[in-house]
Amino acid sequence: MKRTLIKNAHIVNENTIVAGDVLIEGDRIERIDRDISSENAQVIDVNGNHLFPGIIDDQVHFREPGLTHKGDIASESRAAVAGGITSYMEQPNTNPQTVTLEKLEEKFAMATNRSHANYSFLFGGTNDNLEEIKRLDKKACSGVKLFLGSSTGNMLVDDEEVIEKIFSSTEMVISAHCEDEGTIRSNLALYKEKYGDDIPVKYHPLIRSEEACYLSSSKAIELAQKTGARLHVFHLSTGKETSLFRNDIPLKDKKITAEVCIHHLWFSDEDYNTKGTLIKWNPAVKTAEDRAQLWEALLDDRLDVIATDHAPHQWQEKDNVYTKAPSGGPLVQHALPAMLDKHKQGFISLEKIVEKMCHNPAILFDLDKRGYIREGYYADVAIADLKSSWMVDKNNIAYKCGWSPFEDHTFGSQITHTFVNGHLAYENGRFSEEAQGRRLAFDR
Repeated sequence: MKRTLIKNAHIVNENTIVAGDVLIEGDRIERIDRDISSENAQVIDVNGNHLFPGIIDDQVHFREPGLTHKGDIASESRAAVAGGITSYMEQPNTNPQTVTLEKLEEKFAMATNRSHANYSFLFGGTNDNLEEIKRLDKKACSGVKLFLGSSTGNMLVDDEEVIEKIFSSTEMVISAHCEDEGTIRSNLALYKEKYGDDIPVKYHPLIRSEEACYLSSSKAIELAQKTGARLHVFHLSTGKETSLFRNDIPLKDKKITAEVCIHHLWFSDEDYNTKGTLIKWNPAVKTAEDRAQLWEALLDDRLDVIATDHAPHQWQEKDNVYTKAPSGGPLVQHALPAMLDKHKQGFISLEKIVEKMCHNPAILFDLDKRGYIREGYYADVAIADLKSSWMVDKNNIAYKCGWSPFEDHTFGSQITHTFVNGHLAYENGRFSEEAQGRRLAFDR
């Protein structure tokens, strides 16, 4: 059984940073201690660099099947491990959509032996697949996804009676995209009347407005409270919504939780002038005040998870007039470096980054033996050099789409190594040819 010994690390885990070594045997963490020695182990001396649990990203769009010109499981999982992400949960709005048990298992089959990171897939709810949701085993996947704002095909769930039945019919985490479709359509019509299709992108946060977000998320929370459903609200984008969430109980006891994404913590509406449609996301990047309030809620534990909503599109698709430019952008490779920059700027501690990007997703989705650096847990870890600066450019972007909203930005930290199930998946710009990601298991 292969052994790897990581020496002289600063281990960031469970609200502490301690100097020590980690011995990996096979796919598990065998021992954590100071001054470990082991015969026949490959030794990697990290010289005081920081060792993190592998990042768990609870929201990505890897575009397979059907949209693989944008990205695929192999390409985007490679980009993920380059950013220290060792596990991901992929969304159902592919082509065909993941809205039947058959399509869910087909997707798992696609990832087998092709994903460089560990994987699960969310099962999509629609207005007419309630019986499929009832048949879904609670250990089969990470949870159910509902689009309560516009999406592709028939994945917009807008029948309130159906939504209540779904909320009442599953014990699984229901992850929801919350934007009120009626409000958005009304706002869009006003701007189209004035500008046609070439609406200045700076109006995106007024079209997909604070009102649209709050109306939908507050309604979803009210329904979850009524039915007792386990609700997780994806990608909060407004300060107003943060008032809907609690921080007076431990995460394990929360029935209603929330996520914030990298782009809503990094960008603001001031950036539309320079970034244009490259930062067009749904929900929209909003004001600097919204961003400040999201940070406040993240740090006081009203918001529980940091994710990416990684959603690649080709450059020529994004380089278009407002109504024709799709929403979304690639982020998995640069999420942890972005948060490490925010740490250096004094926004957030390293321990809090690990809590929100590693521990909490594991707790929230009941992951089996992942999300922590613990003896007996799977050896999913990432090593970062907090003193190594690098600039994002097309030569080092790993996304299939070939661009990044962070292009030309210089990050102050660099991911040097990523281990997935004890396998060295990424080392200093080089990828392993072996894809050893596994289907995530759930302790439910």
